[in-house]
Amino acid sequence: MPAKKEIEAVVDDQAVAVPEPEPEATTDDTAEPSVSEVKPIPRTLNASDIVKVYNGFNGKLVYRSKQTNEPFVWQDFEDDVEMELAELKRAKSYRKKYFENNWFMFKDPAIIDYLGVAQYYKYALKIGEFDSLFEKDPDEIRATISRISEGQKKSVAYRARQLISDGKIDSNRVISTLEECLGVELIERS
Repeated sequence: MPAKKEIEAVVDDQAVAVPEPEPEATTDDTAEPSVSEVKPIPRTLNASDIVKVYNGFNGKLVYRSKQTNEPFVWQDFEDDVEMELAELKRAKSYRKKYFENNWFMFKDPAIIDYLGVAQYYKYALKIGEFDSLFEKDPDEIRATISRISEGQKKSVAYRARQLISDGKIDSNRVISTLEECLGVELIERS
């Protein structure tokens, strides 16, 4: 059996030799592995790592560090600001509502795991998923909204109002379902 080849990968900014996996026997030699079969190399996070934190609040969001008094400001929904993981750990202790209401959002699930806040993000809509909620049927909308945080419900209502005003949500069934689930009036009725 020939010796295994090694390929080079970068882990935590260091080159690491990784043995090349054995090819699996297939009937089609041209078959490529599907995206779901390719697993990312796990990475280790450190308190000093800087990560992007996205605004999950529809509007201006301000967080002030309890330790340094440094303000972190997001102007609009989905804006990102870089923060140190150590600061986010402190925020978890002193300003838990930013996590409970999903005002701090993360694209990298490893950050959520590192911070130990998975219980707050289990059913949270991800950044970029808000608009797709409005394309679902009423039963799916009800099921989704019943599981999200109060903070995200307010963000969904805000975004729905924007899309209704722009004419992008025009289904009376969707609007009625959203109003019922969110407990708000999205359009004025005469």
